[in-house]
Amino acid sequence: MARLVWTEPALHDLNEIAEYIALDNFDAARKLIRKVFKTIEKLEDFPKSGRCPPELNGTQYREIVCSPCRIFYRLESDNIFILYVMRGERELQKFLLEERKTRANKQIQQNGG
Repeated sequence: MARLVWTEPALHDLNEIAEYIALDNFDAARKLIRKVFKTIEKLEDFPKSGRCPPELNGTQYREIVCSPCRIFYRLESDNIFILYVMRGERELQKFLLEERKTRANKQIQQNGG
């Protein structure tokens, strides 16, 4: 079973999306967060179930779509790094994924992983 590692920036992304939705509908925001976490938990058993993002063809990055979000991750050894959460209609900025992967590695090292 793979280990999920949520990076701080990815959690921040999800929180910002939920806060924006909560301005109009608090219950919808809460449901979205539950849905995202439930979807991501499935990666523990099926880490390669996400697709390769079309913008990142040929890389090790994968994504899970949990409408309206796209959740980007990378599998390394037995760790699944959740790197970036974005609204589906936004354009992906490739440099963010590499930056967040570096931060995630530092976070794991600090936590003794």
